[in-house]
Amino acid sequence: MCLIFNQEVFTVNFDKAFELLIGHEGGYTANPKDAGNWTGGKQGVGVNKGTKYGIAANSYPSLDIKNLTLDQAKAIYKRDYWDKVKGDQLPPSLAFHVFDMAVNSGVSRGIKLLQKTIGTNEDGIIGPKTLAAVNVMNVNHAIQIYNANRLQFYTSLRDFTTFGKGWVNRVANNLKLGSNN
Repeated sequence: MCLIFNQEVFTVNFDKAFELLIGHEGGYTANPKDAGNWTGGKQGVGVNKGTKYGIAANSYPSLDIKNLTLDQAKAIYKRDYWDKVKGDQLPPSLAFHVFDMAVNSGVSRGIKLLQKTIGTNEDGIIGPKTLAAVNVMNVNHAIQIYNANRLQFYTSLRDFTTFGKGWVNRVANNLKLGSNN
């Protein structure tokens, strides 16, 4: 399966998913209201090392975030996100959405949202049962339900009033990627 964006048809693999994802992630920021920028994972707890390319201090407290290179970020995304959501084993047009959610809200949350979407046990681990259920579901339907669940999750967060507009725009931009079955 492929994705279509701006009349371009492409297959999603890690390199393409990273290219699409990095468009959502900006350069360095150290917004003190963003708990992810703090090494303690809460506003004012630890050191505000910030976020760069979406790599946040709360997840990587010992990393020099400010001087992180794009190649270093790509290696982190491959190892800690794409591989953990089994991006190479998911239908390509769904893999990007799960990968993007894992980056934005955590690997376990991204996987649990997929499992909720396909009606399997929400344990946060992609195993044979999750993969089997994904492979029998209509991919376009799965993408719609996955992103509806994602929006419901975001609106339930107390930080939605501060960061919700960006989260919703991120999902809207992802939905512009239409699958080509």
